Amino acid sequence: MGAGVARRPGTIVVVTERGRELDAVDEVDDVDDLARVLGYHGAVDERRGISELGPDLVVVPFWTPAFCAAIVRAAELVGYASDPDDPVPGHEVSLATISPRLYEAVQDDLGRRIWPQLQQVWPLIDYHGLRDAFVIRYAVGEQESLRVHHDVAQVSGSVRLDDDHDGAELRFPRQGVDNGAVPVGSLLAWPSLVTHPHEAAPLRRGVKHGLTIWCELPFAGLAV
Repeated sequence: MGAGVARRPGTIVVVTERGRELDAVDEVDDVDDLARVLGYHGAVDERRGISELGPDLVVVPFWTPAFCAAIVRAAELVGYASDPDDPVPGHEVSLATISPRLYEAVQDDLGRRIWPQLQQVWPLIDYHGLRDAFVIRYAVGEQESLRVHHDVAQVSGSVRLDDDHDGAELRFPRQGVDNGAVPVGSLLAWPSLVTHPHEAAPLRRGVKHGLTIWCELPFAGLAV
């Protein structure tokens, strides 16, 4: 989850059957999960409205709990890895690794549905797609916390994917708040650089899964 980590390449195998793309993950035998993940079916929480958790920390309805659970199961099947070159390493798997189609669907959904709501709070932000979006896992005896850090992104987001655990809250020390009361599936968004250092508190019980979203910087990739 460290700063400066660019989009991870998709590695899942894609095959074609009569012109239809399928992700070739042999272990997936739940047709409903496969349809959800590949087709983004049942993903969207249709509720509208922005609430404020703290200074420049806004909460927007994003995913349904059922879709969050499907993403957790898909991530567990694909597996997690920690990048040794990441200054803030975590047990992570990119949505692009789970399915490139899923990654593109999330990128499109954020730009079409979520970004206009965020512009009500930050009018000058422009959407340039995703830098990355990945599931991070905390488990007792594995990764149990994450040190304080900034993200290299324009806007960052976090989605709680489950709640059967204690601890591992996402904390913002300067703002004096955490995401413990944010509902599963809601997106917590904040400006990435300078003002909002954050950390994951120690996990006390269970296993926690969260989605981290980094929205691309306005001038990323431009020659100087």
